[in-house]
Amino acid sequence: MDCAETSSNGDIQWCFSQVKGTLEDDVTEADIISCVEFNHDGDLLATGDKGGRVVIFQRDPISKNSIPRRGEYNVYSTFQSHEPEFDYLKSLEIEEKINKIRWLKRKNPAHFLLSTNDKTIKLWKVSERDKRVEGYNTKEENGSIRDPASITSLRVPTIRPMELMVEASPRRIFANAHTYHINSISVNSDQETYLSADDLRINLWHLEITDQSFNIVDIKPTNMEELTEVITAAEFHPAKCNVLVYSSSKGIIRLCDMRSAALCDQHSKLFEEPEDPTNRSFFSEIISSISDVKLSHSGRYMISRDYLSVKVWDLQMERKPIECYPVHEYLRSKLCSLYENDCIFDKFECCWNGSDSAIMTGSYNNFFRVFDCATKRDLTLEAARDIAKPKTLLKPRKVCTGGKRKKDEISVDCLDFNKKILHTAWHPSENVVAVAATNNLFLFQDKL
Repeated sequence: MDCAETSSNGDIQWCFSQVKGTLEDDVTEADIISCVEFNHDGDLLATGDKGGRVVIFQRDPISKNSIPRRGEYNVYSTFQSHEPEFDYLKSLEIEEKINKIRWLKRKNPAHFLLSTNDKTIKLWKVSERDKRVEGYNTKEENGSIRDPASITSLRVPTIRPMELMVEASPRRIFANAHTYHINSISVNSDQETYLSADDLRINLWHLEITDQSFNIVDIKPTNMEELTEVITAAEFHPAKCNVLVYSSSKGIIRLCDMRSAALCDQHSKLFEEPEDPTNRSFFSEIISSISDVKLSHSGRYMISRDYLSVKVWDLQMERKPIECYPVHEYLRSKLCSLYENDCIFDKFECCWNGSDSAIMTGSYNNFFRVFDCATKRDLTLEAARDIAKPKTLLKPRKVCTGGKRKKDEISVDCLDFNKKILHTAWHPSENVVAVAATNNLFLFQDKL
């Protein structure tokens, strides 16, 4: 099949590219993917899992340079980033699960990334070695030191090619700064500092300094019984190094300017949509909690994901979002059973495409949603094993909520709530998307 066309109505047509991970049914908890992140040029793609491992995939050079271009990736490096720990003071087990990965912009041949579990952030250096030095004067080839008395002549060591080795080494460990679980890390546009956020505090770090951080937001009340909200996500502005946003479980996003005060407890702007009293229910507060917030690459807009929708905000307009896209409105009638099976607390992420013209987020039944900001059209696609043949075109899926079901529709009662797409990532300059479905990483691209 010839893999450029958009469909007759102008939408992108998506096709399957690759799936990574085993397709067996018995999935171990440690193999479940917990975060997905492209680096700044999209040549590397990192995933973290509940077992504390980071797997980095590299764009296949042939697929990148082929015409049409293909979005294919091969395993580049795998390393254990975090191990399970035990906090003896609090008698708490600290999971090794990777909560977030963030890449630093590349400054030299090596790559750097930050990864975090609930308590500890690590800066990793990923570098290549394809040459080795031979002919030392003071040591043998096996590494043992030679007796200086036996050295009768000097030789010039030579550099020989060797098989490529990719090494991941921890360069910094930023620990002991969070009492609660870290939910976000975000590298500043200055590429020198980054923030880390937990339920009640946001800290600012310098990448070179591991033993101190500055607390820039603290919403912890003096009496914990007065606690009404927690921080759910935080991110730096892509261009202004003094601006950050953070979202809360109350459905509020606050924008802070670090130039106005060292402690950003007083926000500069507050984004909140007034609640529609007709939709008020027992679940209103839970479903209005924001699970993810992402600023656009231009820095003008941001998206926030709550349980049922994705909202687009203009940073110049606090009153209400400029767009609201329902993700799975058909679940509103199922909130009671979703509360009973704890699914209502699932934290779905969202992301922009490289040109800020489209948004992607996940849903249940391994469905993920793509919204076009220009045409306001939306698409439901499925990360399914039965389409796992390269260039297979993805058929848009539809969910039927009642009445007569059409042939290609799926009933809302048949959705599998154990299969959920929580983590997605969009290539920074191409229509290549990565979607984490339990222990599998699916890669899709536009049909070129």
